[in-house]
Amino acid sequence: MKSKKHLPLAFYSAILLSAGGFIPYSAVAQTTAVSVSASAEEQMYRPNFHFTPKKGWMNDPNGMFYADGKYHLFYQHFPDGNKWGPMHWGHAVSKDLIQWEELPIAIYPDKDKYIFSGSAVVDINNTSGLGIGNTAPIVAVYTLHDMKKEKENKIDVEQQDIAFSNDNGFTWQKFEEGNPVVKNPGIRDFRDPKVTWDETHKQWIMVLAAQDRSQFYKSKDLKSWQYLSDFGKNIGAHGGVWECPDFFEIKVQGTNETKWVLIQSLNPGGANGGSGTQYFIGDFDGTAFTLDPNFAKRIEQEKAVWIDYGKDNYAGVTWNNIPNSDGRRLFIGWMSNWDYAQDVPTNVWRSSTTIAREIQLIKKGNEFSLVSIPVKEINQYISKTIKGKSLKGKGNLSIPEAAKVDLTKAIIDFKLKNIKQDTYTFMLSNDKGESLTFGINNAAHYLFVDRSKSGKNDFSEKFAATITKASLGGSQKEGAFKIILDKTSIEIFYNNGEKVITEIFFPQQPFTSLSVSSKQTIELNNLVINQLNKN
Repeated sequence: MKSKKHLPLAFYSAILLSAGGFIPYSAVAQTTAVSVSASAEEQMYRPNFHFTPKKGWMNDPNGMFYADGKYHLFYQHFPDGNKWGPMHWGHAVSKDLIQWEELPIAIYPDKDKYIFSGSAVVDINNTSGLGIGNTAPIVAVYTLHDMKKEKENKIDVEQQDIAFSNDNGFTWQKFEEGNPVVKNPGIRDFRDPKVTWDETHKQWIMVLAAQDRSQFYKSKDLKSWQYLSDFGKNIGAHGGVWECPDFFEIKVQGTNETKWVLIQSLNPGGANGGSGTQYFIGDFDGTAFTLDPNFAKRIEQEKAVWIDYGKDNYAGVTWNNIPNSDGRRLFIGWMSNWDYAQDVPTNVWRSSTTIAREIQLIKKGNEFSLVSIPVKEINQYISKTIKGKSLKGKGNLSIPEAAKVDLTKAIIDFKLKNIKQDTYTFMLSNDKGESLTFGINNAAHYLFVDRSKSGKNDFSEKFAATITKASLGGSQKEGAFKIILDKTSIEIFYNNGEKVITEIFFPQQPFTSLSVSSKQTIELNNLVINQLNKN
């Protein structure tokens, strides 16, 4: 969800009721001027492997669950304009988390009451009593945002309502008898409920974003909720309003030890400006969440720990009801940033999701961390593999294998060996002189992405104003990179996802070459470039 206090009331007046109905937002909104036609926009900017709506605006993914062989993805959507407007729940499904089918809108707003972010659970035991027949009901819990109250500058503009489905999430009915299931307690920003089944304590758990903290509630039936505790005041990053939390128990890789993870987005205040998503690791006794002592020390040192250091991974949450036989914790985010999301140079649609990722919890010594890796299903779409020779030298070295694939849909893996105290810069470039650079500054100990020369960036002064950095905490002797490229995005997974950077860009023609430069000797090994193809 966007922190609504950052939008002027004049913006809302253009989309509120007029003579009993909505003014079509597309009729009143100023749209970004673009120099490409709709067909050229499709060819240049529509991703190959990242979900985008066919038309209109999209932001937060929400309500994700798995049922009957399909992954369901819902998302904040305004189908009638390419900027934020009356929020609906858009809907898409996939059998493999890569190829998505857009479906009809799942949940519509009511007049001046918008349907903000939330979650959906498969109520296997019909604890809600909303199920009929033999199919488990799907219960969606979402924030109902009252635009009339917002316009009147009231505090209690947000409450938590539910809707339900008895056909595995394809059609929905709002729960009229008992909404709201959680009333507003007098908090202006009170939204984005994430509900999950707490198997350890045999209860439904809801975590809500409550302005500058997370609040926890419990329920036996998804309809009656009891407040438990809150967490986060003066802990972690607080540069903006907290939004879009997630909360789950997860095993430490290779062990039977479990910890609880709280994912918490905020806007602004991200790692490199604008929107960002931090996380916390600790324990939950069924009532309160407490930080792991070593993670608490890390928070004190680093101020915040981020799930992704790029500017373009926000409001990400995980899927519910993944089968135990699978066992993964699967995550997807919104691949944009509120600093410029409404101004990017696409006109027919705006925004896409990140690639779906598996989140793992690792432990090194006594310290816990999350790592993120692309879901394995993407490997099903590899159509060609090129393995490169080892590269060694100084200066600016071309990587010729990159010219043999389409860099608008590719996965590139390599290792840098014997890294010295210098900067190693990789450059994607095209014949127009546009370039996107990324790499590692081993003298100052950080990864970086620079998109200042990557193509169109004049739509926002914040888009390319600074170089994105991800601190590495110390010198690196070697580093493994996995790069996913998809027309207008780069996703960098460093050392098996211990650090991740996600960024978008808008070149005027595709990048066709890749090179690497450094003043020191470059040793690049294990180069593998995979061409992706949906056909």
